[in-house]
Amino acid sequence: MSMFILIIDDEPHLPHQIARYLGRHGYEVETVAEGEAGLRIIQQCSVDLVLLDLRLPGLSGLEVLKRIRASEPELPVIMLTAYGDVRSAVEAMKLGASDYLLKGFDLEELLLVVQRALETSAMYRELRQLRRERSDNYHFNYIVGHSERMRQVFEMVARVARSDTASVLITGESGTGKEVVAHAIHEQSPRASGPFQPLNCAAIAHNLLESELFGYEPYAFTDARKQKRGLLELADGGTLFLDEIGEMPLDMQAKLLRVLETRSFFRLGGSKEVKINVRVIAATNRDLQKAMAEGTFRRDLFYRLAVMQINLPPLRERPGDILLFASRFVEDFNKSLGRNVRRISPEAQRLLLAYSWPGNVRELKNVIERAMILSNGDEIQPAHLPQEIVGYSESRQLDACDPWEEWLAGHPEQPLPLERIVERVEQYFIRQALCEAGHNRTRAAELLGMSKVDQLRYLMRKHGIE
Repeated sequence: MSMFILIIDDEPHLPHQIARYLGRHGYEVETVAEGEAGLRIIQQCSVDLVLLDLRLPGLSGLEVLKRIRASEPELPVIMLTAYGDVRSAVEAMKLGASDYLLKGFDLEELLLVVQRALETSAMYRELRQLRRERSDNYHFNYIVGHSERMRQVFEMVARVARSDTASVLITGESGTGKEVVAHAIHEQSPRASGPFQPLNCAAIAHNLLESELFGYEPYAFTDARKQKRGLLELADGGTLFLDEIGEMPLDMQAKLLRVLETRSFFRLGGSKEVKINVRVIAATNRDLQKAMAEGTFRRDLFYRLAVMQINLPPLRERPGDILLFASRFVEDFNKSLGRNVRRISPEAQRLLLAYSWPGNVRELKNVIERAMILSNGDEIQPAHLPQEIVGYSESRQLDACDPWEEWLAGHPEQPLPLERIVERVEQYFIRQALCEAGHNRTRAAELLGMSKVDQLRYLMRKHGIE
């Protein structure tokens, strides 16, 4: 696709001469004689480059440049100026013009300046597109949910992203998407253009953790041949994500606390203090309150990290989100696997909703990938799901017997109250109907054969079901 160049110049001959020359080199060119007309074209079309005269009737070239910068900050603009307007051209450069040419220029010189400006523009566009794709990925594809708990998470992520320097602690079971949330915070924050450096504290040996974080100077230890910058330094201007922070040894916790308080550190073997501007986001699946009580996690570090805290609910506590996640994963794997799966069969949906998902969203993603590899058609069937999911659903059908087993275990000499059995059976089928109906109470009441939704509301309040 050819590049579209707009010339805004009121001279009678020069713009058309430039247009013919650039047209012969494969560019699409349009000329206008007034700034207002040029601004309308920029609003209506995808313009790749503007050649802008400084002296125009009506709006001046500088005023047109200011308006372009306000609406299209990365659109390259090359100023065309007469010899006596060099000072104005310099002012235009300060306002964001890409370059300027003195009229009387050679057309080959113009072509070189145009090509250079377009190459820079293409680089910016590609970078912007990559950021947009990465941002969309974390904003929409993997942080999804209709439940009240997830709505609260969305609001907290947006609020935390705006508080650019505050440390964040993300808690939740393995597989709930803690790193995804950390990415989303980074991408929505003013630090989005900076680096995002992740480190799993449980995946690296304790004796290597310090050099990984702080880096080292030459000859700090036997194998240190040259200087190495640590992740704290590499994350400068961006975000450092410390996953499984609960696994960090106590001596490293003390050193991390000092970094958070002073925003500086020393490389191993170094005597020069390194200043940094880094936001730290930490995550854990451990109970840090219990770890603090046991003396394995520092209280002062906990309070320093948990300036803002986000807790991710497990998937089993928001069953209405299961099929929403599953459909997103189907879309993603259709692209990466080259498939065209259109739906998950009703029976397979029922099995997914009935399962407890101990591995949370990560487990669901793996299950959908496996099912799509095994599926030959355009639909995921129960046969494509792992046996533990199919078997789990079959075992859940026997749950009505659980109260009997529980009662006999604790009260072997006493009769089992019928009321207890009825309560458990009611709870089980209400939860199943709500899951099947995507937490639509009217639909769930219909599935349970109730004529009025008020009956369902009463039983939900009775059994403490949200």
